[in-house]
Amino acid sequence: MLACVFLTALAVSPRPIVTAAEAVRDLAVATPESVGVSTERLKRLDAAIKKWVDGGRIAGAVTMLTRHGKTVNVTVHGKKDIRKPDPIERDSIFRIFSMTKPVTGVAMMMLYEEGLWRLDDPVARLVPELGKLQVFVGENPDGTMKTEPARRSITMRELMTHTGGLGYGLSAANPVDRMFRAASLTSGRVPLQQVVEGVAKIPLLTQPGTRWSYSIAVDIQGYIVEKLSGQSLGDFMKARIFDPLGMKDTGFYVPKEKLARLALVHGEDAAGTLTPPDDTRGDPTVPPAGASGGGGLFSTAADYARFCEMLLGRGQFGKARLLAPRTVEMMRTNHVLPEPLKTMRAGTGWGMDVSVMLDAATAGEPVSDGTYWWWGIAGSWFWIDPVADLAFIGMIQHQGPTFRTVSELHGVSRNWVYQAVMN
Repeated sequence: MLACVFLTALAVSPRPIVTAAEAVRDLAVATPESVGVSTERLKRLDAAIKKWVDGGRIAGAVTMLTRHGKTVNVTVHGKKDIRKPDPIERDSIFRIFSMTKPVTGVAMMMLYEEGLWRLDDPVARLVPELGKLQVFVGENPDGTMKTEPARRSITMRELMTHTGGLGYGLSAANPVDRMFRAASLTSGRVPLQQVVEGVAKIPLLTQPGTRWSYSIAVDIQGYIVEKLSGQSLGDFMKARIFDPLGMKDTGFYVPKEKLARLALVHGEDAAGTLTPPDDTRGDPTVPPAGASGGGGLFSTAADYARFCEMLLGRGQFGKARLLAPRTVEMMRTNHVLPEPLKTMRAGTGWGMDVSVMLDAATAGEPVSDGTYWWWGIAGSWFWIDPVADLAFIGMIQHQGPTFRTVSELHGVSRNWVYQAVMN
């Protein structure tokens, strides 16, 4: 049984239904029944999130459910920091880590629409540093790496789908990832040009196009956005994505006047007990030297809901059109070939910086085929279901020694949502 030594009565009063006065800016509010959702069954979602908080499994959470372009449900429970009395709020700011990736994907697809790159272009056309790479093939008795030359350049399609063979450093299971860990290329502390130069010095894990492997590819995409647009990644996203969508609390750092709204990343010990924040992630109010397109954004549930609604709207939210409908279709279509697809979770594929549901029955999920999603290493998660015309955004800040807790929460949250959808 998980201990609960830090939390007692952490949850704020349950608020599962949004009122008109609490509308998420111009994202309209609907009663659940008006969009085919059961008010009574939504109470299970709110009660379940509250139970996770009160049971000490997570410090706090903000979740949002939208359907048919309307806000249907918001839950807010817990604290931003378990050491302090201040509750989490619906406008609390979170490090969304890899939920940055789909945003970078949209930036890339904007430049694709402008004809600045094609799917089967070699990445080396835009990033010459990645033109002649080595590939890891094993270890010598003395622990050094055996390598061979890459047979060809990584393509842009492979860069967008994690099939280019790049490493990341999320684990220390092999020499390539250990080199990535040592180089700290995703810390934001070095300019993106230095990130690219660092990546070029590290061998690929596999030959390009042969395997799906989660990677630093989206940080390289961020560099490409800068190179093609002539703007910093942060400036491009603000001008082309955040401002048009009204995402006023999203960016690569937190302005000092908003710092009190920041939820902190909590940990978990080997027994599964919640631990306080370690406060070692650097000053969030300082702009990064190199914005990480793979994991550097801060955001709120409300802001990310607007981003999701733009994608559900086939590239348009309100009067702002970011992408053509066909481009969004392309983004959420699987682009992983059969052989590397074998290394992915059964029933799933990968589009342009999003995971895609190919066969929900095989994956054992209640979502529709064609649903796409991703999550961040501190537990934030979202999915977009174009068939059911709904989006769900969950914001927590939790990073344990394994992904057991967040994986369980992500999975069961889909049960809680779809049991409330009546048509």
